Amino acid sequence: MNDHSPDPRPSRKLIIAIDGPAGAGKSTIASRLARKLGYVNLESGAMYRALALKAIENDISLDDEAGLLNLAEDLRIKLEPTMGGNRTVLDGQDVSSRIRERDVTEAASRVSVHPKVREWMVAHQRAMGAGGGVVMEGRDIGTKVFPDADLKIFLDADPVVREQRRRQQQKIRGEVAANVAAELRERDHRDRTRAISPLVPAEDAVVIDSTSMSEDEVLQKIEELVNHKLP
Repeated sequence: MNDHSPDPRPSRKLIIAIDGPAGAGKSTIASRLARKLGYVNLESGAMYRALALKAIENDISLDDEAGLLNLAEDLRIKLEPTMGGNRTVLDGQDVSSRIRERDVTEAASRVSVHPKVREWMVAHQRAMGAGGGVVMEGRDIGTKVFPDADLKIFLDADPVVREQRRRQQQKIRGEVAANVAAELRERDHRDRTRAISPLVPAEDAVVIDSTSMSEDEVLQKIEELVNHKLP
């Protein structure tokens, strides 16, 4: 499937929200869909990861909500589209690879539980996507960030399959792989049970179980849904 060249589309541009747990394939699908449509891919996870990295670098406790909020208010982050996905630039430095490392991934999950931090993030995410023409993925996009999104997808998969995908993505085996699986399960629990914006499908979301689907099949299904929404 060729998803490198944007298709010609009508002038009205949609807001597309893709939510789901870790390892379900949200980031890859959102990136490919945005390229296909000629939309901007807003990665909520990259924004939280960037803040988490800044907290690590500045020795700010991940439990210090006030300290994290102060960091967020000075956060300078850009998401620059490339053929291989977004490049994340934090304070003028490319941190695309660094924010995918395990310590930052774990820190981002802890940072995201703070209500005031989430409020700040949501306000900035709404501002970035207000004009439409965006594909945004995360864990509360359809329920909190863009509750009026034109199309809401909840992308899920069997936990075992998600763990396998994460291990393959990070090319790890043995004891480290077992640790990653445990971290994913812990993150699932934290995301689904947190008091603020827990991970749940929006009432009007289309739930797609990608357990036995390829990336191309998932992308094709979502494209069909997008075409039904376009005039």
